[in-house]
Amino acid sequence: MIAMTLSEIADATGGEVDPAHADVVVTGPAFLDSRVPETGGLFLAIAGEHVDGHVFAAGAVAGGAAAVLGSRPTDAPTVVVGDVEAAVQALARSVLRTVRQRNPALRVVAVTGSQGKTSVKDMLGAVLAGAGETVATYGSFNNELGLPITVLRADPHTRFLVLEMGARGIGHLAVLCTIAPPDVSLVLNVGRAHLGEFGSQEAIAQAKGEIVDALGPDGIAVLNLDDPLVVGMAPRSRGVVRTFGRGTGAAVRLEAVEVDDFGRPSFDLQAGQERVHVALRLLGEHQATNAAAVAGVALALGVDLAAIGTSLARIEALSKWRMELHERPDGLVVINDAYNANPDSMRAGLETLAGIGQRTGRRTVAVLGEMRELGEASEAEHADLGRLARDLGIDQVFVVGDGARSIVAGDDTAVFVGTVHDAVDAVRNNVDGTEVVLVKASRAAGLELVAEALMAGDPEPESIAKEASP
Repeated sequence: MIAMTLSEIADATGGEVDPAHADVVVTGPAFLDSRVPETGGLFLAIAGEHVDGHVFAAGAVAGGAAAVLGSRPTDAPTVVVGDVEAAVQALARSVLRTVRQRNPALRVVAVTGSQGKTSVKDMLGAVLAGAGETVATYGSFNNELGLPITVLRADPHTRFLVLEMGARGIGHLAVLCTIAPPDVSLVLNVGRAHLGEFGSQEAIAQAKGEIVDALGPDGIAVLNLDDPLVVGMAPRSRGVVRTFGRGTGAAVRLEAVEVDDFGRPSFDLQAGQERVHVALRLLGEHQATNAAAVAGVALALGVDLAAIGTSLARIEALSKWRMELHERPDGLVVINDAYNANPDSMRAGLETLAGIGQRTGRRTVAVLGEMRELGEASEAEHADLGRLARDLGIDQVFVVGDGARSIVAGDDTAVFVGTVHDAVDAVRNNVDGTEVVLVKASRAAGLELVAEALMAGDPEPESIAKEASP
């Protein structure tokens, strides 16, 4: 973040500050967790339903933060505003305008899609870092609070600002784009995630396309040619449209896709007369499409194809709990993809698992939990997931929690277990070290604890032991 006095922050946010603290300077990032304060940073004191951040304000400053942005005075230097979320958005707008004035070469990239946006954001951040100083969204900080926190990490040395943008309804991305107007907008896909909130895929497409609407005449929209609802957004762009995908005519064309025994893809990327071969270290054939999307954006920003291919091949890991491949000393392979789940990402995960089983001869085990935010389609989508697991020949399926119970309706050989603790016991009793186990569910299901317990061997993580206690 650019250095700002509390007086300047108050001016940007419409807040007030005690004159005695007006000259206090914030030099570090904005942050939410007082337990890990940022040196010289700005603590955002959010008064939530269960936790009031103002209680921890003094501790955050004692831990190294410079000041607080809150909705009431605290025992630390504080800019007081009516609404902290609205204020941090206003502050981000102001800071980004200043950064752009000082560095006209800065380019803002907006990334959205029903699935894969966090992985693509991570991959794009790694590729662009080789071409200039890059700030990218941490984890999935992609909403009205997380996005401005990322924007505030930019400074005049930043060349690329890569922002993951998530939406829970029509109009949400439009708001995010007022905070950080994009120069390049990438839309990956329109899937069935959040159907319960949007009502239809067409409504999802309307919402996702808001980052295309936000482009100016000099902007660039990078769209998935293989997804009709995405490429259909092309007329909404006032700027240039570039495409990626396997289809003929894609500006970045994905060809000759192959996967190794553990599902790591290799492929060719064709752009104009140039071609590069890439062998990813990441798990899942779908990562090849993600790589094509990344190449489309990076080319639009002036990075040459050979450098893009080299950077992609060097990426070893993405944000945690996303198709993480681990091998236990006895040979058991665990794929931890427990951060998020929707019908399309579940399909990709199960297809990857089935492919590994077919190529290696290993027995396949899937530990599946609930896919959230599907609304009235939830029961049918979970049953379809069970049928998919059955049709793919997954050897053993464990279904965890009542929200996922309908999976059993599609695969009557699946075993239902009520809790994470039960799932750990069930899987341990059915593996001997020669299997490959996929663990996947929406984040709220907490199935990462299953993966951690399997990798730890006999001892159970403390959180699982507590869950089992009366």
